[in-house]
Amino acid sequence: MYKCVIFDLDGTLLDTLEDLADSVNMMLEKFSCPQRSLEEIRQFVGNGMRKLVERSVPESFDKNKRDSAYEFFREAYRKNMQNKTQPYNGIAECLEELNNLGIKIAVTSNKNDDAVKNLCKEYFGELITIAVGVREGIPSKPHPEMVNKVIDEMCFEKSDCIFVGDSETDIRTAKNAGLTSVGVLWGFRDREILEKENADYIISHPSELTGIVAE
Repeated sequence: MYKCVIFDLDGTLLDTLEDLADSVNMMLEKFSCPQRSLEEIRQFVGNGMRKLVERSVPESFDKNKRDSAYEFFREAYRKNMQNKTQPYNGIAECLEELNNLGIKIAVTSNKNDDAVKNLCKEYFGELITIAVGVREGIPSKPHPEMVNKVIDEMCFEKSDCIFVGDSETDIRTAKNAGLTSVGVLWGFRDREILEKENADYIISHPSELTGIVAE
């Protein structure tokens, strides 16, 4: 049985897409740019908030304008990140079951560290032992450093841990860190992408995870 499950956040534990899209479109309106659709935002997420902004703004934006847009987005999202965001169906029950089994739960995300910690505390309370996002000095996923730091801090071996996420970035992160990977189908990517990345497991509902973790 695994002793620790490391989750991605957006698209895995929380459906954050509408709040992200609304904040992006507030930013685009501020800079007099065309709005982005929900499906466009779905394709743009997964590599952090700065990359989301860079993908959303027109190619004509220079670095200074992209930086200004990013700062506006960060503030807009800080104020609006809990308007429509909700845990996916079955996630709360899954986390509670893992907790009852004595399995530790961690989160690593390419979202900014302050937002990751706030969202995890708000929606999951004490069920999550460690929540880490992007901050200075730690490269974003799929680089394994964020995951490795979590494993070291929790004093586990890599063989004790399993990584769960919804995107190609997450499966690559798991492989780069030397962890078993679980791809989920309720998030921002489809089965074809997860299969292409050779996820070790692919699941369609959170209830399936406990069996994998406990085997």
